[in-house]
Amino acid sequence: MSKKYTIQKSPFIVPTTDGKLIEEHFGNATDSNKQLSIAHMIAPPGWSEPYQTPEFDEYTYIIRGKKQFIIADEKVILEAGQSIKIEKNTRIQYSNPFENECEYIAICLPAFSIDLVNREEN
Repeated sequence: MSKKYTIQKSPFIVPTTDGKLIEEHFGNATDSNKQLSIAHMIAPPGWSEPYQTPEFDEYTYIIRGKKQFIIADEKVILEAGQSIKIEKNTRIQYSNPFENECEYIAICLPAFSIDLVNREEN
C-alpha cells in the first residue's frame, strides 16, 4: 500500500544573493509540483525585490516582523499574524524596509516559477 502523505524534512534552499532565506517545501524545485508551491522565507532588514507582475496568485502569511507590499502603487504593510492574497497579473514590489527580519510563508497557485514571475529590470 502506498503512503497517502508526504513529510518534507529537507526543503530545497533556493540560492539567493540578497541575504533572503527561501526554503521551498513543495513546488517546482522540490518535487516538480507545478500546481502549488509553499515556501518558508526570512527577509533580512533592508531587503527588497524589483517590481514584478506574477502569473500566479500569491498568499503570504507573516509569522514574525513586518513586510511591505507596493500593490499597483498602494503601500500595504503587514505584521505578524496577518495574511494577504495578491491576485495574478498584479504589479507588485515586495520589501522589508524595517529594522528586524521578517519571517513568512508564501503559497503560490500555480507554483512559483522564475518564468512566471515577470520581474522588471532595476
